[in-house]
Amino acid sequence: MTVVKICGLTNPDDALCAAEAGADLLGLVFYPGSPRFVGADQAAMVTAAVRGSFGAHSPRFVGVFVDMPVAVVQTTIEHVGLNLVQLHGGEPARDLELLGPRAFKAIRPQTEERAEKEVAAYQAVVPADGASPQFLVDAYDPEQYGGTGYLANWAVARSLVARFRIVLAGGLDPDTVSEAIGEVRPWGVDVSSGVERTKGRKDHGRVRAFVEAVRGADTNS
Repeated sequence: MTVVKICGLTNPDDALCAAEAGADLLGLVFYPGSPRFVGADQAAMVTAAVRGSFGAHSPRFVGVFVDMPVAVVQTTIEHVGLNLVQLHGGEPARDLELLGPRAFKAIRPQTEERAEKEVAAYQAVVPADGASPQFLVDAYDPEQYGGTGYLANWAVARSLVARFRIVLAGGLDPDTVSEAIGEVRPWGVDVSSGVERTKGRKDHGRVRAFVEAVRGADTNS
């Protein structure tokens, strides 16, 4: 089964919808430059609401950080109750090692050659357990860290899936995710802008449709 990550959640209602729809991972963005930014207190309200409703069956929460000091990330993990950490900037491998085993690396390669260089730099410190992602492949943009709505390079992602647990992000939505799964066969898929009605607010119908499309692709594969 393809792991589903709904990212860019900013409020309990949207997070509860994603959890009820069957998402496996719920993403909270702690990058102040993002329109989907949440502070630690607001994020803690989101995690508390979902865990209060789902208990032991709650999806896991992923904190998305961009070039934040490790100490700040660790404090946020504890305050919010994060299960996993997605480092989406230019963080060195040492940061992942210090945050291990819960940290994985997002990469935005334009070419397969660039992708190979990036995974080589981090592969020794990404999670070893089979339940966690190792890399997220996002669309390249020189100025924005995710949430662009642009398609990632599927060929590059496909070159990595045999060796790593890859989450495919970038431009996915309920209409494109089935094709993406068929083409790339990723460990997981990630959506943010593709299920929004406005930036930072989810369209609940599209969230449900996205998860249904993933499960349909899994059934038909």
